[in-house]
Amino acid sequence: MAEEKSLNFLEEIIEHDLNAGKHVSIVTRFPPEPNGYLHLGHAASICLNFGLSKKYGGYTNLRFDDTNPTTEETEYVENIKNDVRWLGFEWKHELYASDYFEQLYLFAIKLIREGYAYVDDNNSETIAAEKGTPTTPGTNSKYRNRSVEENLQLFEEMKAGKYKDGERVLRAKIDMAHPNMLMRDPVIYRIKHAHHHRTGDNWCIYPLYDFAHGQSDSIEHVTHSICTLEFVPHRELYDWFIEKLNIYPSRQYEFARRNISYTIMSKRKLLQLVNEKYVDGWDDPRMPTVSGLRRRGYTAASIRDFCDRAGIAKRENVTELSLLEFCVREDLNKIALRRMVVFNPIKVVLTNYNEDNEFVSVEDNPEDANGGFRDVPFSKELYIERDDFMENPPKKFFRLFPGGMVRLKGAYIIKCDEVVKDDAGNIIQLNCSYIPESKSGNDTSNIKVKGTLHWVSVAHAITAEVRLYDRLFKVEDPSGEAGDFKDYINENSLEIIPAVYAEPALKNAVQDERYQFLRKGYFALDKYSTEEKLIFNRTVTLKDTWAKEQQKNS
Repeated sequence: MAEEKSLNFLEEIIEHDLNAGKHVSIVTRFPPEPNGYLHLGHAASICLNFGLSKKYGGYTNLRFDDTNPTTEETEYVENIKNDVRWLGFEWKHELYASDYFEQLYLFAIKLIREGYAYVDDNNSETIAAEKGTPTTPGTNSKYRNRSVEENLQLFEEMKAGKYKDGERVLRAKIDMAHPNMLMRDPVIYRIKHAHHHRTGDNWCIYPLYDFAHGQSDSIEHVTHSICTLEFVPHRELYDWFIEKLNIYPSRQYEFARRNISYTIMSKRKLLQLVNEKYVDGWDDPRMPTVSGLRRRGYTAASIRDFCDRAGIAKRENVTELSLLEFCVREDLNKIALRRMVVFNPIKVVLTNYNEDNEFVSVEDNPEDANGGFRDVPFSKELYIERDDFMENPPKKFFRLFPGGMVRLKGAYIIKCDEVVKDDAGNIIQLNCSYIPESKSGNDTSNIKVKGTLHWVSVAHAITAEVRLYDRLFKVEDPSGEAGDFKDYINENSLEIIPAVYAEPALKNAVQDERYQFLRKGYFALDKYSTEEKLIFNRTVTLKDTWAKEQQKNS
């Protein structure tokens, strides 16, 4: 019997709450800011929030934290929705913090009326200076003791557009000597004359994250508001607002964000890579974005598996990128269609072969019992990989060499009889003989060979461009190294092979399918591929070649 998986700390909290009767079911939310594309860190949060609500009979809302109109775009909103659905999840309600602008404004009015908020005329530099330090208390603003009536009037004038950006802010009145600096009269509204992607020009004051987030959770009756560890200091403020407003008591819980070796998880730094053309967009296959991984050929199942295997932690840690690559190899091995593609060809001529229009039957996926077979055209002239032949081979070289024999995948055993060279001494052709009675599936030759090669018929081959992607950074922690993180970009993260030779079945390749190019790796059709020019992206190698390369260089 399979060992039962132990609960993570969030599951323990939820089970305790349900058993204690605190909740009948749970409500979670995934609250991205629509100012960029989702990355693997977001994928971990998506799997966590949707997974918990599914496990414990609740639901998850998708709520866009769209309180900063200058950085948010509808393009990002649509991409986020596509990514969540592609990962295999569906939300109960699609919501926006901007849905609550009127309600949040009324919450702010309530705080002012009850003496918990005031309008401050100081600029951001003065406010920051007056906050003090973690070891020294802050200084009260000279505007802190304005009357309720004056604060209400000024706040209404802020809303009406009477003041310029930065001229006034609304601050919560808490304690300028509080040990948690976030509790030292935080700014909760600022003036920003900017067009909002949903509300247009209706508002020129916008709530800050700390004021919008907890109240939005409360309005939606979110039972477990799950954030990453950097929000631990914010929890006290989250609870303070809910208490003073006397609204539904949502609770915040924190887990360690997903950090992955050889990549970065900062949306700001990812945007730098895009804007400064280090990559060709948010969905560049080297990016750790969900759309980049999808374009590279990663499957939703492999990303969900990775998030599950990496687990949920209370402390910051780094997950090895090799785990993600392991997960996608595991999935692709089960589902990828096998195809034969020759990257660096050398011609093989079967001198004793005279058949016309012969096809050999090759299995589509040996891991799939119902995978079936395909017919591959076979002919007198074939391409094999140049690396699969050596004129003077070392011991235990089980591929082709003069006088040696190998099997061609799904076809016949062949023997190398002659090496043809040009005037410069370069090998241009191998003249071989085939063993007619050695056909795969009906072999009566009694000849045993140790090597099996993939191949493509010259007459039937189609060409394609192949893009070999590798890790974008050459150090484990590019953000933690000295200097600019961009100094550590792996200059060999992309190799383009303009023309490879493929069996004709790949002419019908589609983006939803995944392919294993035999002995080469796993590949997916790129979004820019056309009938005239096929383009395939390497998702991952068949084995962890990076670790082998690092050992060689160490």
